[in-house]
Amino acid sequence: MPPAIEVRKVPIHSVADASELAKLIDERVLEADRVVAIIGKTEGNGGVNDFTRIIADRAFREVLVEKGTRSMEEVRQVPIVWSGGTDGVISPHATIFATVEEGKAEPTDEPRLTVGFAMSEQLLPEEIGRRPMIEKVAAGVKEAMARAGITDPADVHYVQTKTPLLTIETIRDAKSRGKSVWTEHTLESMDLSNGTTALGIAVALGEIDMPSDEDVMHNRDLYSKVASCSSGVELDRAQIVVVGNARGVGGRYRIGHSVMRDALDQDGIWDSVRDAGLGLPAVPHSRDLDGRLVNVFLKCEASPDGMVRGRRNAMLDDSDVHWHRQIKACVGGVTAAVTGDPAVFVSVSAVHQGPSGGGTVAAIVDLGAEPTGYRAPRD
Repeated sequence: MPPAIEVRKVPIHSVADASELAKLIDERVLEADRVVAIIGKTEGNGGVNDFTRIIADRAFREVLVEKGTRSMEEVRQVPIVWSGGTDGVISPHATIFATVEEGKAEPTDEPRLTVGFAMSEQLLPEEIGRRPMIEKVAAGVKEAMARAGITDPADVHYVQTKTPLLTIETIRDAKSRGKSVWTEHTLESMDLSNGTTALGIAVALGEIDMPSDEDVMHNRDLYSKVASCSSGVELDRAQIVVVGNARGVGGRYRIGHSVMRDALDQDGIWDSVRDAGLGLPAVPHSRDLDGRLVNVFLKCEASPDGMVRGRRNAMLDDSDVHWHRQIKACVGGVTAAVTGDPAVFVSVSAVHQGPSGGGTVAAIVDLGAEPTGYRAPRD
């Protein structure tokens, strides 16, 4: 049986700041050596050359080394997934997952949060967007599920990944070996890497059958309801974090999921909170959360038909501001309005992650006697 999980969300006060993680450790809320995963938002541009992810990664890993007994080499094995870009009101933050020492978690037979992680085999540049990547990601998801103590895919509510995208250097490498790549446009390869990874997650969880290479990025009817995929230049394989529920692990946290049907689908967010086990009125308000929401994790994309609820928008035609940034700001605002907290994990590029033009959403709630979630200041 895997250990219970403690999970906390902390603000990031500047690009290289990890002081709130250090504070949690100093106050013995969690132990540095028990941190098993971190998922966060940094304030860069979210693109190929977003180096805030690397800066934040270094800051958080240095705290884990300084405050614990693990070496830097050991700490490098901890999955830390950064999504760049806090457009609009989205606030930089990190959600930290740590195991709880046996006997210290609240005992319960109800389903409670469990986390597993894995690294896939190396992903070669010519595999991005093609079946070998799907197969390697699927194998990694199954490994992470086993580590989380999850045997039923229905108990998986959120799979966060980080995978490599294509750069000029990796494209050159593939060509030097006589291989072709799916695209030579590096920014487009972000969407490609995310979408292919999502298909691997969907295959692993039995949501879809193995797709063909032709389905990748084209058959929008194929998607996972729990995938949240990011990509960057920091790694050469899939970093996979599986979050779900299991009976017997104990603790106070639980996770649920749903999907947003479009960029304005507030009900999809509320449905994920309900699915996590939090009772809400028929017409909920952010005040009803009362500190019980730890965080929500969303994927979003501009609808490929350029429409939202029958109205035309110009995101896909805008040559000044890429649609990645526009839709992220939009969905970030919608989500912050629902939760009452701008520190929400909203990540763009959601092909094969929820319905086309919408996206996946997962929510972690605190069901303990004294909830630890955010309460916004009131006038």
